[in-house]
Amino acid sequence: MKKRVLVFPCGSEIGLEIYRSLKFSKDFELYGGSSVSDHGEFVYNNYISNIPFVDDDQFINKINKIVEEYKIDLIIPAHDSVVLKLSQNIDKIKAIIVTSSPFACDICRSKAKTYNLFEGILELPKIYEKDKVVKENFPLFLKPDVGQGAKGTKKIENFDDLQQYDGSKNMLLLEYLPGDEYTIDCFTDYKGNLLYCSGRKRNRISNGISVSTIEIKDDNFLALAKKINDKLQMNGAWFFQLKRRENGQLVLMEIATRVAGTMEYQRSFGVNLPLLSLYNALEIPVSIIKNNYTTQMDRALENVFKISYQYSTVYIDLDDTLLFENKVNYNVMAFLYKCLGESKRIVLLTRHCINPEDTLKKYNIDANIFEKIIHIDKNDKETKKSKFILEKAAIFIDDSYSERLDVYEKCNIPVFDVNMIDVLMWGCYDKSKYSLHNIQSWKIYWECSQ
Repeated sequence: MKKRVLVFPCGSEIGLEIYRSLKFSKDFELYGGSSVSDHGEFVYNNYISNIPFVDDDQFINKINKIVEEYKIDLIIPAHDSVVLKLSQNIDKIKAIIVTSSPFACDICRSKAKTYNLFEGILELPKIYEKDKVVKENFPLFLKPDVGQGAKGTKKIENFDDLQQYDGSKNMLLLEYLPGDEYTIDCFTDYKGNLLYCSGRKRNRISNGISVSTIEIKDDNFLALAKKINDKLQMNGAWFFQLKRRENGQLVLMEIATRVAGTMEYQRSFGVNLPLLSLYNALEIPVSIIKNNYTTQMDRALENVFKISYQYSTVYIDLDDTLLFENKVNYNVMAFLYKCLGESKRIVLLTRHCINPEDTLKKYNIDANIFEKIIHIDKNDKETKKSKFILEKAAIFIDDSYSERLDVYEKCNIPVFDVNMIDVLMWGCYDKSKYSLHNIQSWKIYWECSQ
């Protein structure tokens, strides 16, 4: 039986990467939870809303209620503050927390504690006191002792900029490091063995998150990872970040005892760190295979849609829709198989120039995926496709605007160009009618006014 895994908060970049890493796992069933409305609601089939924030007095009690109600076996924290809170209460929570020891989590949540622990062991950024800064020290870099991403950070160029800093101990005034920035993704098994260490250069960063990255091989990365692992006794997936001084020297910036939002990059080599962390948390021995090639990763926004129209039948065209430029449109095929998995009817409605079944066979498309194939003579200009659409709970997909317009006006159902397939690939259930316990399949909705 699958182990149930709660990801919290599930809508962060970290939570979304965990979802992508585990959504097809045969051993684990994913549940997503959040304190606020976020992207996780659109992605996780099993979604739990309104979980209290970590500073709420009832947070641990609520987590335990969720664990009991949904029979959760493991919890993956997807935010640094959640990592710390859950690790501090690891003995009170009735599920396995997928992270390192409370000691490691406490140290890594504070940059000041991290720097104190590794003083004399690793190269660290110089820390300045506001009233001792001289002109030669500029530029400097201001960042929170306890922070997330790039929030609250600021480059200090001169004394005027420095006056904006009140000297709070919650902020660190550090030397500015102008060189390249690296994230080193690591994995340590439950026996303390460092099994994986792979560095990547952060080519482009948005809101503190690497959106363009490429592997960098440097023996120093492994040497530093071993020192960190020995000192903190890590467990599962973790990472640390480095920057170079002007002279090329590598300097430790921070360490985190969690999955990184861009650990997806390691999956491009066949290394699924979130999945390995789950097996590891269950104390199942693992080994790692890394494919030997180079790869570069670049990220952009991903769109997901809620559609408020429920349908049971898909009418779809063949030419320039299912087939495009003498090739199978694999996006359309993926959508059709998604529909089959949801027990929807698929009808091929086409004016193809020859027998459609012959063409389907030519392109290795199984004609049996269609409940019906309706073939209109290509030269028949009078007969409209709308004539064959009888169901009201249906959608129509066709590259032809005139065909879509006719169907829209006569059949009063939603119509889609082939370029809208990505809109249909996503869906979500109606929370007012379906609970997490009785959802049999995702219900698809179309959220727009007719």
